Amino acid sequence: MARIHRPQPTALVCGISGQDGAYLAAHLLEQGYRVVGTSRDPATCDRRGLAALGLERRVTIKALDPADLAATVALLEAVRPDELYNLSGQSSIALSFEQPAATFQSIAGVTVNLLEAVRVTRLPTRLFIAGSTAMFGDNGGEPVDESTPLRPSDPYALAKAAAFAQVDHYRRLHGLWACTGILSNHESPLRAERFVTQKIAAAACRIAAGDSQPLALGDLSVERDWGWAPEYVVAMHAMLQTESPEDLVLATGVSVALETFVAEAFARVGLDWRRHVVCDERFLRRHEVRRLRADPGRAAESLGWRAETTIGEVARKMVEARLFRDQAPVRRAA
Repeated sequence: MARIHRPQPTALVCGISGQDGAYLAAHLLEQGYRVVGTSRDPATCDRRGLAALGLERRVTIKALDPADLAATVALLEAVRPDELYNLSGQSSIALSFEQPAATFQSIAGVTVNLLEAVRVTRLPTRLFIAGSTAMFGDNGGEPVDESTPLRPSDPYALAKAAAFAQVDHYRRLHGLWACTGILSNHESPLRAERFVTQKIAAAACRIAAGDSQPLALGDLSVERDWGWAPEYVVAMHAMLQTESPEDLVLATGVSVALETFVAEAFARVGLDWRRHVVCDERFLRRHEVRRLRADPGRAAESLGWRAETTIGEVARKMVEARLFRDQAPVRRAA
């Protein structure tokens, strides 16, 4: 499929108000793009992430319910994007057990609508769909890559696996230029409060400030591949610049226990985490994947991309950002 050649390319970002959407918007603006985001209600859209990066007035946000195919087609015809990034959808594994149907619709349902809208409009738009290494489930601790069989073990992973299959289907049968970025965990100060990494950073700062309430967590021995979100959006963009679409694992290639992230976060504020963290059975998951490790070798070969930020740096940066944010009201009041 031929590219659209414009002096200023246009990118449409579904999920622009989230962590990845905000960082991607920043990267695309640096590359000279016109950036359009979507929200069900632009008037009430949470723009804190965009505002934190100074982008609130530099992007346009259009109204869209991505579950509405007709509305999606109309928006594509109006915006005519060169690139479309789908970073939207319910992203909590824990919540996916409580709301499996809503989770599936927000991920798999929206993905097929976007694919179908591009097919119907016949626009030469290139699509990036955010996948997840969670799709691989329990692989016995062996590194997962693009050829690893999918074994989703929770509703969130199942929805991502369905979306992944839809991308492959539309690419093969309809010739769409579409690919899936199979993302490992990636964090930043823009992470929502419900994510465990943000919960840890907040607790470290809170306890360092004198609060005696301990941090309650689940199993600290689970291992994940944690990266730095601003680096991952660079790879997302790079995936749409290649000659042909290719699904790629985006990861650091290094897995560490949750305990390591906790230790690094608390060390940043001069605390021994073992004095302030307790295990709470409420946060233990019955079908928890014990160790998830990814092999990003193909991304390095195809894109020349490598994740550079270590888990320790990720934890420290999140804590430092939290300290700065918590001190800001005090500075303003002074």
